[in-house]
Amino acid sequence: QVQVVESGGGLVQPGGSLRLSCAASVRDFSVYDMAWYRQAPGKQRELVTIITSGGRINYLDAVKGRFTISRDNVKKTVYLQMASLKPEDTAVYYCNANFVGLAHRNYWGQGTQVTVSS
Repeated sequence: QVQVVESGGGLVQPGGSLRLSCAASVRDFSVYDMAWYRQAPGKQRELVTIITSGGRINYLDAVKGRFTISRDNVKKTVYLQMASLKPEDTAVYYCNANFVGLAHRNYWGQGTQVTVSS
């Protein structure tokens, strides 16, 4: 059974930093597009950033220049380095693994809470 497990969330002051990790127990991690989503209370889930299997990266405009996504295909892990955090970054952050080939495979983690507050 595939597991996607996030870690690294917590409480941080405005302007601070956090690093989220997501480990996915898929067989061929390198072929998956990996993404981070977030959902704030009362709001829809939104795509924060994605790194494709080919290494292409996109960011939500609100996090450009502050967040950095990276992946380690050997460790089957994707990271989200978050800096200059703002209260509006407060949300549950979810990791997603997506593969579109002959079969479509899509997996979600359980989420990790990030709270930015003084």
